[in-house]
Amino acid sequence: MTHRIALASLWTALLAFAGAAQAELPYVDPSEDAAHFGDPARFLFWEPKQKVAGFRNLVSIFPARRIEAGGTVLPLPDSEAPITELTYELEGESLGIDDYMARGHVAGLIAVQDGEILLERYAAGNDAASPWVSFSVAKSVVSMLAGAAILDGYIASVDEPVTAYLPRLKGSAYDDVTIGNLLQMASGVQWNEDYADPTSDVNTTPPTLVGMYGMLAGKERVGAAGALFNYNTAETNLVGALVRAAIGNNLATYLTHRVWRPFGMEADAHWMTHGPGGGELGGCCINATLRDYARIGLFALADGVLADGTRVLPDGWMQASTARSKGSDQYGYLWWLWPEGQYRALGIFGQTIAVYPERNLVVATHGAAPTAVGGLPPRHREAFFAALVAHLDARAAGG
Repeated sequence: MTHRIALASLWTALLAFAGAAQAELPYVDPSEDAAHFGDPARFLFWEPKQKVAGFRNLVSIFPARRIEAGGTVLPLPDSEAPITELTYELEGESLGIDDYMARGHVAGLIAVQDGEILLERYAAGNDAASPWVSFSVAKSVVSMLAGAAILDGYIASVDEPVTAYLPRLKGSAYDDVTIGNLLQMASGVQWNEDYADPTSDVNTTPPTLVGMYGMLAGKERVGAAGALFNYNTAETNLVGALVRAAIGNNLATYLTHRVWRPFGMEADAHWMTHGPGGGELGGCCINATLRDYARIGLFALADGVLADGTRVLPDGWMQASTARSKGSDQYGYLWWLWPEGQYRALGIFGQTIAVYPERNLVVATHGAAPTAVGGLPPRHREAFFAALVAHLDARAAGG
């Protein structure tokens, strides 16, 4: 089936072996970051030092809107039984935590179980205060904001048509597309998300929201809405635009007042916009610290309920968000689905928030892999994450 082919092609790219050794992530002194900033027009093709410097300084390079932290911080105390050593196997080698950081091109790694930090490491000049670009991790945040807008009464349900909120798309292939279809990457509208191809749709999307509307309105339908999975960052920008239209406000402000401050995020974050003063990119680019990445996972793990019991997301929203969709058994409402109930927010170049509900565990990473997808880093990540979970399971069983 076509949607199976599309999904298989994406995961082949994500997990493919590049065939050549890749140098570890370079150290860049944060005080010298500005000297290494790359050309904004080549964001996806920066050299290693440009990635390190640029990924932690998004707001200095691109227009962005601030997401404000509040005065109360959700504590993440250190565990009394931290993980200091861990080995994993890959390609016949026995490797450790430092090997994963180097070979996985990881700038930050954190594991939080039962609300306590089991493991936290940094590289490349980063520390706990370093913000880092999320790339498509932002998609999963937008999914939660859509849920908040439903609970707040701004959106009736995911079954509403997209054009009810985005009338510019009336008369296009989006006439029969629902909000739920967009959240599941299943509009049935043609799109090419090949990051390595400079001429692909994802690399030639107009920078302005109006330009993006025009591009998408001219696309043809290639499958029935809801039936065909096709990864599409522009359509998550549409979800962001739709939520903004529904709430009558910007996403950064909504995230600030519904999640960031109430849940207790530690630091201000920033969200890239379509241009100065423009709307946030629903498909990309929140700059946040690693610990706040982990808190995003904890917010999802809590089904959007605050410490005082206040519900921010509809009851069961995360269960619905992480249920298999008709188009893909590996994708929900802008969350990737893993076996055993695990789900993830994933961004290119190695950004990860992995949530393990049955283990009350969140693992998050900041990364700057050599390529957007593929190569060795994802293989190291999968092997390391599997070893971490096995270690915790053995510990819980008394092994």
